[in-house]
Amino acid sequence: MASKNITLPITGMTCANCALNIERNLKKLQGVEDTNVNFASEQASVSFDPEKIHIDDLIKKIEDAGYGIAAAKVELPITGMTCANCAMNIERTLNKKVQGVVQASVNFASERATVQYLPNLTSVEEIIAAVRQAGYDAIPPDETGEEEDVEQRARRLEIADQTRKFIVGLLFTLPLFLWSMGRDFGFLGEWSHALWVNWAFWALATPVQFYTGWDYYTGGWKSLKNRSANMDVLVAMGSSVAYFYSLAVLLYPAFGSHVYFETSAVIITLIKLGKMLEARAKGKTGNAIRKLMGLRPRTATIIRDGKEVDVSLKEVKVGDVVVVRPGEKIPVDGVVLEGNSAVDESMLTGEPIPVDKSTGDTVVGATINSEGLLKFRATKVGKDTALAQIVRLVQEAQGSKAPIQALADRVAAVFVPGVIGIAIMTFILWWSLGGEFVPAMIRLVAVLIIACPCALGLATPTAIMAGTGKGAEKGILFKDSEALEKATKLKIIVLDKTGTLTLGKPAVAEVIVFNSSSPIKDKKDLLRIAASAEKGSEHPVGKAMLKEAEKQNLELFEPEDFKASGGLGVQARINGQMVYVGKPDWFIEMGVDMEGGKQHVHTSQSQGKTLMAVVVEKELSGLIAVADSLKPESKEAVGSLRAQGLKVVMLTGDNTETARSIGEQVQVDEIVAEVRPEEKSMKVRELQDKGHMVGMVGDGINDAPALAQADVGIAIGTGTDVAIETADVILASGNLWGVSRAIQLSRATMRTVKENLFWAFIYNIILIPVAAGLLYPLEFLPSVLRQLHPILAALAMALSSVTVVSNSLRLYRAKIK
Repeated sequence: MASKNITLPITGMTCANCALNIERNLKKLQGVEDTNVNFASEQASVSFDPEKIHIDDLIKKIEDAGYGIAAAKVELPITGMTCANCAMNIERTLNKKVQGVVQASVNFASERATVQYLPNLTSVEEIIAAVRQAGYDAIPPDETGEEEDVEQRARRLEIADQTRKFIVGLLFTLPLFLWSMGRDFGFLGEWSHALWVNWAFWALATPVQFYTGWDYYTGGWKSLKNRSANMDVLVAMGSSVAYFYSLAVLLYPAFGSHVYFETSAVIITLIKLGKMLEARAKGKTGNAIRKLMGLRPRTATIIRDGKEVDVSLKEVKVGDVVVVRPGEKIPVDGVVLEGNSAVDESMLTGEPIPVDKSTGDTVVGATINSEGLLKFRATKVGKDTALAQIVRLVQEAQGSKAPIQALADRVAAVFVPGVIGIAIMTFILWWSLGGEFVPAMIRLVAVLIIACPCALGLATPTAIMAGTGKGAEKGILFKDSEALEKATKLKIIVLDKTGTLTLGKPAVAEVIVFNSSSPIKDKKDLLRIAASAEKGSEHPVGKAMLKEAEKQNLELFEPEDFKASGGLGVQARINGQMVYVGKPDWFIEMGVDMEGGKQHVHTSQSQGKTLMAVVVEKELSGLIAVADSLKPESKEAVGSLRAQGLKVVMLTGDNTETARSIGEQVQVDEIVAEVRPEEKSMKVRELQDKGHMVGMVGDGINDAPALAQADVGIAIGTGTDVAIETADVILASGNLWGVSRAIQLSRATMRTVKENLFWAFIYNIILIPVAAGLLYPLEFLPSVLRQLHPILAALAMALSSVTVVSNSLRLYRAKIK
């Protein structure tokens, strides 16, 4: 069986080491093929074999490691049960057969089912459907309000918890700090040195240590239980050394006279402030997905039994006829049956100009109907809509790991044990050199507290989340973060001509008839014969001929013995005669005399037209010129790519002369013409063999191999599903400016990643030695640097993660032209 990929929302992670712990634990399970846990997005992406392992096993492993899953809960009244066995049947069905159900329990007496489930894997509707499939019924919950995003709720509860604990810590720490400092600086008089004052300090410090700081003890225990060490271990050790040393002084005065309760309390409160700010900032990096999900309307108007009925969005089914009035959101994807309007698609494509829609056109859910009334048939609903697919792509990209993150992960894996080792060596060194316990202890605490693995863990994923989120706003969808990183290294952009540089809607521009022995007497006869031969073709040029014949109301013949010669032309038997329609060069190879059309061929090709010859029984009967207009933005978009230092290559199946005419208009650097569809990927490989990183931009089925071959495949969103599936980057709008914007965005994102990594590494490289006392011999320096106090270390540590996340959030304000 093929492997399955799921994304699980994780709760309880406090630093990058927690993510590594979960990865290690999941990889131990038989059947798990790959796993990637993202600390910034707090999600685990798992690839597994469903025949060997169930989702429940993954969730249990995560919970056993000390973390949680953000799950939703629903209570459903059940009807049709007759005994306790019925309740057990429903439980079994839900627990075993519905992917995404974490736990289901059914109470026969109260006739209610309580179900915990993962909303990104299943829905209440699927749960009810499973109950009905088992032979019972379930009453849907009240749907007056939009179902809350459980992940968002979990994050909000986490922020509320961090805020509450910080406020409690602050209420106890502030008087403790002011009182302690007042005594140390001699502002309070002799009474402040009484023994009861130290006990008062203990009373103020204890709630901070074991309420505000309790998370560090539980997080540290989880980490040690998983045979690793994280930031919580460092904070718990550092604050505990100061707290328990002070407690020992209280209980056994022989240990010393000075207590450091204010140090432990301030350390915990400052770091809690940092975690609170970090949680708030991390929440903002996921705003892009929440904005996208918020685009969905809650209800839809559908026609049932000839009447308009307002229903919940979840009740709309494929095939329903949906009515959308001016100013309303289009609820699902579909095809227009009646009406004319302009639709604002900017929320999905980033393009501000409304798109005209009429009968036969497709409409996309979450876009806004600006003008007229539309009736359309729903073709995609729920998880199949374009919006749902975009949300999925953004989530997958944000959850993936960029190659540049590998270094940070390797460092994070050994960081905490390394810091503990440095702290212990610092303590031993200063105690043996100075002979005093307390100064050595203070340096040990400073080293433990100042070290920050979180900044390292957040450096890459927060920037990737912000970058991919910004991309989604602009209609640029990166399938994974590796594509985003590779896009910064591209040297050559290869553009397919048809549908990429041009509109991809060729039209017949000219029909030329030659005197011949064939029955063709005029332009209509030639077009009728050629269009009849092209009936079986999928090529845009063939479709242009069919469209023109339809426009002129020509009655076509049924082709026999149809055969397409890839990239060259087609042949078919029409009214008993063999008709060939194709490129002039094809007929030269076949030995057909093309001398009579030579001048026309040259003139049309120099004007950028694609010329097709019509040959009947090996005799040239005429020529049909087809023109495909350039996209209005093509020239400027190509200029923008060149301005970014990229070499732009145009790839086309057209002859050299036509290709040169188009290439000169848009000012590309190089033209590769007369390339057959199957040769496109080979041409991309040739450029790669010269040592270049190549990006390929295309939209058709025949572009798919080249998109796969390129280092970064970029699909125009108006193209075919095959091209979109193969590509690494999707431009939702179909606008060529998207290529330039994608490159700009990837460069801005990776620049931010490098800034974050530089800050995270340099912070630890410089401040850990300072905390250890490296600058102590330099007497000309201020004492605050020569002997770094643990409170200042805690402040620096709290600010380091916030700085990294805040720098990533700057990407949302980046100007992408």
